[in-house]
This record gives sequence, structure tokens and C-alpha cells, in this order.
Amino acid sequence: MKTMIKVATILGLGAALAISASAEEVTPMVKEAAKLDVKKVCDVKANGLKKVLAVAEKYNPEAVKLGVEFKRLGITNSVYIKGLKKAIAKKEKKVTLHYKAKGKKKQKTFPTDYATWRACTFAVRSLQQVDEAQKTWRLAVPGDGYKF
Repeated sequence: MKTMIKVATILGLGAALAISASAEEVTPMVKEAAKLDVKKVCDVKANGLKKVLAVAEKYNPEAVKLGVEFKRLGITNSVYIKGLKKAIAKKEKKVTLHYKAKGKKKQKTFPTDYATWRACTFAVRSLQQVDEAQKTWRLAVPGDGYKF
């Protein structure tokens, strides 16, 4: 009986260590996004629509993979990017985004510049927040320097 308890304890500790080690992994894309200045990279006037959209397309799949994709007003960042691709190809000044909310089909219209800025900012900031969380999570743990 004692050996079974020892084996179970060792396996439990091993599993806990494996989980904590994998949780601390930060992908190279996250490290790369953490170094970016969002205001400069996502400036539509300075960089143009296509370059800013390319930045959003580069970083958003990683955010989706990590499960941290931004969603605002019921619209995920992937929907912004899809709608922007169509609008930029047609050279439209406004983007109409089609999405589902509470089982109903809905649509919203945004200026193309604003939607492009938003898609880029959402993609980059989601990965930057992952990096920040890896570095600062301990500050939120009660008993680690904060008095309540």
C-alpha cells in the first residue's frame, strides 16, 4: 500500500511539473509581438491599409491558437480581417462586417481605416498581453507583497 501511495505521489508531482512547464512556454511569435510598438505598427496613415492589415494577418492566427483572440461588440478579430480583405480589394471606404450574436445574423459598418487599425491593434495587443501575463502573474497572487 505504501509503494502505491509513493508511486501515485511521484506521478502526480511529475504531471504537475509537466503542466507548469508547458504553461510557461512563450512562442517566438509572442516574444516578437511583445517588442512591437502598437502605435507605430498599426498607424494606418503612416503605413497604409495593406501593411497594417498584413500585420494583423500575421499575429492573429497565433492569438487564435493560444485562445486569446480579441472580441469587441460581438465581433472577433478574424471577422474584422476577413471583411477588411474584401473591402480593400474592392477599394471601399466602409467595411460591413457580418457576424452571429446570440444565434442571430447581424452586421455592422465601420470606416475602413478604423477597422484596419482595430484589427491590427487587437492582434498585436492580445499577444503582448500573453507575454505580460507570463511576467506579472505572480503580482496578482495574494500574499506576494500586496496587503489587502
